[in-house]
Amino acid sequence: MAELKTKETAASVTAFLDKIPDEIQREDSRTVVKIMRAATKEEPKMWGSSIVGFGRRRYEYSDGREGEWMIIGFAPRKSNLTIYFPGGCDKFSDLMKDLGKYKSAGSCLHIKKLRDVDLNVLSKLVKKSIALVGSKRIRK
Repeated sequence: MAELKTKETAASVTAFLDKIPDEIQREDSRTVVKIMRAATKEEPKMWGSSIVGFGRRRYEYSDGREGEWMIIGFAPRKSNLTIYFPGGCDKFSDLMKDLGKYKSAGSCLHIKKLRDVDLNVLSKLVKKSIALVGSKRIRK
């Protein structure tokens, strides 16, 4: 069975964010950290070399394989911020219609700039997504 390649690391989130070349994306990333930290009550951790994640949860595939992954997280990519929602974005269609300008695919929400979306709606999406994890959340 293949082992998950992207794992939580001890790398500095602050140092990672400080190296984002685009000033707007750097500030947008810091804002997303604040939103996710407030919603999860967890400190951000690096997952692999480019994903900022919060908390831990247990997941299980239909074939019985299990693993651990972040509760919620994001990655500042070259062309957008990618936010990873457990359970997929389609579960939140009631809020998505009010979010603003974005693209989504499966569990990924792609936002070019935070000024293109309603931050209150984004915060609600983050909170609802975290609530989906519920009993699968791992407490340390």
